[in-house]
Parts: sequence; structure tokens; C-alpha cells
Amino acid sequence: MFKNHPKGLIVAFFTNMGERFGFYTMMACLAFFLQARYGLSADKAGDYYSWFYFLIYALALLGGFIADKTQNYKGTIFIGIITMLGGYVLMSIPRLGLTVSLIALLIIALGNGLFKGNLQAVVGQLYDDPKYTPLRDSAFSLFYMGINIGAFFAPSAANGIRNWFLGTHGYTYDADLPALCNSHLVQPLADTTKLQELANKVSSATVTDLSAFAKDYMDVFSTGYHYAFGIAAAAMVISFLVYFFFGKILPNKQKVAGAKTITLQEKPWALPIALGSAVIFALIIYLVRDLLTGSALGLFVGFVIWIVLMSSKEEKPRVSALVVVFIVVIFFWMSFHQNGLTQSFFARDYTAKEVDPFTFIFFDLKAFLSLIGAGIGVVLMLRKNSQTLQKMIGAGLIIFGGLLTYNFYSRYQPSNQIEPEIFQHFNPIFIVILTPVIVGLFAYWRKRGKEPSAPRKIGIGMILAALGFVVMLLASLKLTSPASLNGMPTPTRVSPYWLINSYFVLTVAELFLSPMGLAFVAKVAPSRFQGLMQGGWLAATAAGNKLLFVGSLMWTRVELWQLWLIFVVCCLASAAFIFSIMKRLERATQG
Repeated sequence: MFKNHPKGLIVAFFTNMGERFGFYTMMACLAFFLQARYGLSADKAGDYYSWFYFLIYALALLGGFIADKTQNYKGTIFIGIITMLGGYVLMSIPRLGLTVSLIALLIIALGNGLFKGNLQAVVGQLYDDPKYTPLRDSAFSLFYMGINIGAFFAPSAANGIRNWFLGTHGYTYDADLPALCNSHLVQPLADTTKLQELANKVSSATVTDLSAFAKDYMDVFSTGYHYAFGIAAAAMVISFLVYFFFGKILPNKQKVAGAKTITLQEKPWALPIALGSAVIFALIIYLVRDLLTGSALGLFVGFVIWIVLMSSKEEKPRVSALVVVFIVVIFFWMSFHQNGLTQSFFARDYTAKEVDPFTFIFFDLKAFLSLIGAGIGVVLMLRKNSQTLQKMIGAGLIIFGGLLTYNFYSRYQPSNQIEPEIFQHFNPIFIVILTPVIVGLFAYWRKRGKEPSAPRKIGIGMILAALGFVVMLLASLKLTSPASLNGMPTPTRVSPYWLINSYFVLTVAELFLSPMGLAFVAKVAPSRFQGLMQGGWLAATAAGNKLLFVGSLMWTRVELWQLWLIFVVCCLASAAFIFSIMKRLERATQG
């Protein structure tokens, strides 16, 4: 997999994989945790969720600025790892107040800002060597796959810890209980039939005091999530050890002789113009939403104006092309990261809670891994250039993986409970499975001189993202809106394959857009702005993530199919825009 690539890619791959495992362990359950522990509404939990996701990427601007200014990319990354570790440790302490939890999330976001963009910049620097330059796109695809290997195991780890802790207190899990318990604790329910039924079910006994049960269940339930955050801290320790012992393999970027530094001496008016534009934009957004959201998005606008003004005449075409791509991907991430918010709400509130044995294979980590192993065996057997040993290994994987999968399958019940957090492992495993396919497709096109440019791949990704939300729209046509449910469980639930297929299409879209975007930034960014422009990509991601609240805000205000239509329109409009300026973007990659 890493053949012909520099060794530093392996170090970056495993450093990032450990960090992403920790991050997605937390993100698999963060929105659910906020609602369960603090009794927040979907709208309020979504607001905090979007702020955290915003800061995770927005603070990459700070990290990029520090690394560019000091030229110490590796040191900045190291400090980021230690900072994130501290935040995860704080999140793992049970029974913290909301304020302390938010402070812990801020610490994690700060550490991630120092870490994420600069690690991407270092990966780009590995391919500045002309002998490695042609491999840049495939390198970022491999790097991206490392992110998702860690993310694949995260939801099962989070759920496993939570369910273990519930079990130590004599409880089992039910997705409908947290909302009912919190509602009952705020004001006793007039009709307690459903709460009584579920309380008896998860306790395996008749519950006589529903208020006492609700209080105890919610305390145990949310404390289990705190311990799941401890798994994230352990993953950060692994990333720390990999980076500490092998980080010396990564390149040390030195100052380029004669290169300008980022300074306002030549253009003292640039900063006031950028800040003024940010304030005006923030006030405009304030009239629609609120001042904090306007200020957050205004920071991105200010950054865009400032970086354009500070670029030289030679740099401006490249910087302008990057800014255009940044603006387009805002709407991708606003839509895509609904997977941890409104799509997770959909998994919890509208998707079948129990499935047949075959479907359960995809929700049981052991069986799913066995099936994947058998699939790898099929690939090894069918590859044209497979040697005899590889074919033998493939045959062994097919037999062993197939038998193991069947063994798990045969033990399942006719009806098996699934948990909404587990849906989060489909996107990363699809990334891992599909990355070689997409990379191979690009290589096939490249050999025939038909490979799309990076901007064109981004445009295709936006169209595919729209199709992913069309799947959600079709699934929701006959469903009751959340507002009409009034906090009670839905009477109608749909097949989990709607969400799985949506994640599949969105994953293909992501593979066309995200790794190609990272490679585009690494290739087009002027040398003196490498860290800052990687931070700009992440700032655009941050702006999109701040707009996640659109999903949670509309969750209880419109019909479900109308919610998904919003994202379909945003993605298609962005695709139309990027294709309208395609020639300009492609010229920047050739300059």
C-alpha cells in the first residue's frame, strides 16, 4: 500500500489514525451525550455540537499561523497532541457540569487546531521532492484512509463501554429511553405507559418508582459515555507514542531563502479592511441568526479578504483559486457532517430498532470484520497480477472469514437490537473499502489521459453528495415530522438500509472531494502560506460545520423530506458554481 511512498507517510498515517479513533469515539455519541446528561433539546444540543465542530477546524488557522511563523510544524503538532490528550482526560471525568464539559471540548478543539492542518501540511511537504510529486494525490487518499480506519472502530468502542457500564448496574440499552426519562424528570408524563414498558424491559423487572428509575438510568447512561471518552484519551496516548518515537522521519521545513514573511508593513491597510468586512458580515448574519454565529462566520470572511490582500501579484491567482474552493466546500461539510447530527437523530428516532440476522451482520463488529476479511480474500483471488502465495492467502481468508461470519450469523436471534451510534461506522469503513477502488479508478483514467483535475473531482463530489441526500428525502416522504411526535417515539420506522445507502453515496462523494481538496491545497498554496492555507481549508470546513445548526434548527420546524431537500439544493448549487469557473481553477493547478 505504501510502496514507492516516503517512509514519513507511514508515521503520519498511524499518528493520525490514533487521533481520529479518539476523536470519532467521542463524536459517535457527543450529541446523544449532551441530550442525555444535560437534558438539552435537539436544537440546543445541535448548537453546541456545531460550535465544537466549528472550533475543531477554525482553530487550525491559529495552528497554521504559528507553524508558518515559526517554521516549526513538527513542534506545533506535538503540542497539539498533548493538548488534546488533556481535553479528553477532562471529558472522561464523570458528573461534570455543562460548563466544565464545554471547557474540555474547547481544549480538544485547540489541540486539534495545532495538530490537524499542520500534519496535513507536513504530508504535503513529503511530496515536494520531484520523485514523489506524481504520488501526491494517492498519498492524500492513503492518509485519508488512515483517518477512517481509526474512525471505523470508534462507534463500537463508545457503545461497548457505555453498554458495559449499564450492565454493571443491571440495565440494558434502549434508544427511546433517554428522551422519555428526561421528559419525565422535567415534568412527570401524563401517560407513562411507554416509559413503564421500556423501564421494565431494560431492568428485566417491574419498576415501581418511575421517577427514581429515570434519574438512576440517566446517571448511569451518561456516566458510561464519560468512560467512553476515556477510550479517546487512551487513543491519544498511542498517537503520542508513535509521533514521539518516529516523528524524526518527517521533514523539517526550513525557511526559504529570500521568502517574505507574513507582515503588515507593506500593506498596513489590509488588516483593517479584513476586520471591517468580518464585522459587517457578522452583523448581517446577526439579523438572521445571532451574533455569535455571525462572528464565527465573519472570521472566515475576514481571513479570506486578508489572505487575498496580503498575497503578491504572482501568488494572487493561486490564492484566489483556493478561496473559491474553500467557499464551495463550506456547503459540502454543512451537509456531510449531518451524519453526526440530524442523520443520527434519524437513526435513533426513525430507523428500525431491531433487524433480521443478515442485516445484523453489518452492525456486529466481529461479524462485519469477518465478512470484510472474506471480501479481501475474494479480491486477492481475482486480481490479475496476484501471485500463487497471494491466491492461497486469499482462499484462506475466504474460507476462514466465511466460516467465522456464518458462525456469528447462526447465533443471532430472529430479531436483533441495533444501536443508532453504530451507524457512524459505515462512513469510515466505506472509506477504507472504497479508497483503493477510487484510487484505482483515477489511475485508470490517468493512464488514458482522461483523469479529471482536482477541481473537477470536487465538483463531481458535490453532485454525488446531493444524490446522497436524495436517498434520505425518499426515505422520509411518509414519515411524521419530529414536531408532530411531541417527544414520543415514532409509530413508523424505516429500514436501516436507507441510511446505509445514503452513507455509501456520501462516502463516494467524500472521496472525490476531501482527499482531492487536501492535495489541491498542498499543490496550489504558495510556499510561505502552506500551513495557513491548510488552515484555510480547515477554516472553510469550520464554517460549514458552524452551519450544521441549520439541520438541528429545522429538525422540529419542517417536514423531514423538506429538511433533506435543503441539503440537496445547497450541494447542487455549489456544484453548478464550481463548474462555471472550472477553467480558472484548472489554470491555477498548472501554474
